[in-house]
Amino acid sequence: MPTPQFAPPFTPAENLNTELRQRGFAVLDPQGTMAWIDAAFSELQDIIPSWNDLMPDRYLRDGGRYRRRRHACFVVQGGEVRQVPHRPHWQPVEYNALHGGMQRWFAPVEPEVVAAPVWNRLLAALTRAGEAVRPDHPTGSPWFIEAHQFRIDTTDGIGRPTPEGAHRDGVDVVAVLLVGRHAVKGGETRVFDAAGPSGRRFTLTEPGSVLLLDDARVIHESTPIQPLQAEGWRDTLVLTLRAGGFQGDGVDAGPVLV
Repeated sequence: MPTPQFAPPFTPAENLNTELRQRGFAVLDPQGTMAWIDAAFSELQDIIPSWNDLMPDRYLRDGGRYRRRRHACFVVQGGEVRQVPHRPHWQPVEYNALHGGMQRWFAPVEPEVVAAPVWNRLLAALTRAGEAVRPDHPTGSPWFIEAHQFRIDTTDGIGRPTPEGAHRDGVDVVAVLLVGRHAVKGGETRVFDAAGPSGRRFTLTEPGSVLLLDDARVIHESTPIQPLQAEGWRDTLVLTLRAGGFQGDGVDAGPVLV
């Protein structure tokens, strides 16, 4: 019997900040996403082909080959977006028991993607969500954003969007933008209250849909994907927003793995 697929609890873009404050998460449909970032869907489509040129993730500790990605880091201050020199991705083991505690160097996001007008609009919109979640963040202070282009495929027969399981990321806001799905089933999103038993489950299927999370309040995961044909994949753009610096700044970031 097929697993039931639950529809996302979409909210209008104008209610996004209220929803984040009240529930700790919010989901926008493609039209809501475009209104949120003030862009046309065609602008997002311009960067979608870049997901066909992601590099293998060589750090998967489960031995899998199902994840490809690119990574870049930015500082947003006073409405200005600035890309910083390429740097490793690092998380503490408290937030990522599987891959935390080590510096992971991923291939950089391609320059033409970063130069696309829709890219800066996405990052600027994310900082506005951060201001709703962190009203104590001083006006004019910088926000630190990490961007991850992901493709999870079915090379191994199954692909795991979150091999670390249900987790938080150790940031202020997480945004998961669905770029596309091809010939897969599964990939259900699950969001749980970090301080209680309540939770929601749903499946993002429309390219351009976005899930936003108050990372301090909720735990999230995505279930594995399985192929419907010989080859399938699920593409996402994951953006994390943090005040005070990038994770790994000023600490012993652990071994450098290249």
